[in-house]
Formats: sequence, C-alpha cells, structure tokens
Amino acid sequence: MDETIRMHRPGEKVPVSGIYECTCGEGHRFTITSTNVQGHSFPPVPENCSGIGWNLMIPARVERSP
Repeated sequence: MDETIRMHRPGEKVPVSGIYECTCGEGHRFTITSTNVQGHSFPPVPENCSGIGWNLMIPARVERSP
C-alpha cells in the first residue's frame, strides 16, 4: 500500500519520516523527523478533535552521503 496516501491510526508505527496532519481538517500537525522512525508510534489526535488518524503531508527529505 502507498504510505503517502494511507491514513495512519494513533498507536501504529510511523512508516515514513515527515509531517503528518490530522484527518479532522483543522490543520493539527505531528512531525517525525528522525531518520530512524522504526519503533516510533503515532500519538493520539489532539483532545477535542474530530479526527481519527494521521495523513502524511510532507515527507522528510533524505540526505544521502556521496
């Protein structure tokens, strides 16, 4: 499945570093910028938020050594 379009629920493992936005449409954002995202989990959506998960908005840029 394409991780750039799939909604991720709180508690799931973060598959791709980047900026995620809540599904409520209010612009709540969650940033995962670590190069090693394995083991990180998505947080709950903000309190009093109608969203149910997180969508990847901006993937982190990967720096490659020459």
